Amino acid sequence: MALTTVIISGLIGVLCQRCQMFSTGFIIEGDPVAKGRPKFARRGKFVSVYTPEKTKTYETKVAEIATNAMGDQEPLETPVVVSIWIYLQIPKSYSKKRFADCINQLERPTKKPDIDNVAKAVTDAMNGIVYQDDSQIVSIHIHKYYASTGSVIVFISEDLP
Repeated sequence: MALTTVIISGLIGVLCQRCQMFSTGFIIEGDPVAKGRPKFARRGKFVSVYTPEKTKTYETKVAEIATNAMGDQEPLETPVVVSIWIYLQIPKSYSKKRFADCINQLERPTKKPDIDNVAKAVTDAMNGIVYQDDSQIVSIHIHKYYASTGSVIVFISEDLP
């Protein structure tokens, strides 16, 4: 299968030449943010529900990056496979040995943010941009590692027969 890879200013685009399967990817610089639980506020006799500001800000950032990665491509209508690599910044309190273990992936993060909540924030932010709805995701692969700086790498491809 012939693949053409283009890396332009942090965006990754891959197109399978043989089967014309669309794929794209992008990098979200900065610390990953987990999707926050909805908040409730009482307003007189009514209760309103709202998304936490940190979640809204992160989803807006992801949506902008995803929009750039898609270019002129319309949101996919086919089943999709999503792969997400979450990189958490190594805590400054770690010793040099522990830092090296983290860089060499001998130690993996088992702390917050939860892997599924970061993935939920990313996949929700791509609704209407990369795919019409995240219900089109038929397979998802998520990995969480330590790195010298925080980031998230996302790769999406059509799942065609």
